[in-house]
Amino acid sequence: MDVLIGLCLGITLSAACGLRIFIPPLILSIAALIGDLQLLPSLQWLGTYPALMVLATATVIEILAYYVPGISNLLDLIEIPTAIAIGTVLTAASLGDLNPVLQWSLALLAGGGSAGIVESATAATRFAANTLTVGTATPVVSTAEAGLSVLLTLLGLALPLFAATAVILIMIGLIRKAINMLRRARHKRREAAQRKSLSKVRVFT
Repeated sequence: MDVLIGLCLGITLSAACGLRIFIPPLILSIAALIGDLQLLPSLQWLGTYPALMVLATATVIEILAYYVPGISNLLDLIEIPTAIAIGTVLTAASLGDLNPVLQWSLALLAGGGSAGIVESATAATRFAANTLTVGTATPVVSTAEAGLSVLLTLLGLALPLFAATAVILIMIGLIRKAINMLRRARHKRREAAQRKSLSKVRVFT
């Protein structure tokens, strides 16, 4: 049962990292410092003030950067592998004392997989939203992602089994939404290309 709860917590934290990399570690650090969370030995460094300051600074920079359309698309290329790595580490730490091979295999598949799926789906959704709205949807999407990252982290700490179920449903929804929005963005680009071609034909005729 402890392994199942640890796995659910790891999946939830990993999914939250897929939305914003530094928010889950920051919340863990705050909870540990105020005494509401007992960290595993492998995560004791999170419960220190230097870690809190570094994570808080990184979180603010990351959140602000995602409000700029061009920078957010560039960040996605960097953060997909980073989210997978951090999700894997957090899941491995959540699993506690297991056979190392089993521990890291589960961490990579469940934690890294969750972080990668969420990060990739949100990146695709953000790209499509920026294409469809010429960047005007960026603040709304970025705020929603940051808020959901906070919510999932807190939910994972309080109700890991419920949170993991919610994460699975969210991932399915994100994938579907990303596919639909990419199709719409592709259709919009085709229409724009066709209009441009027609305008050129009219000029030459």
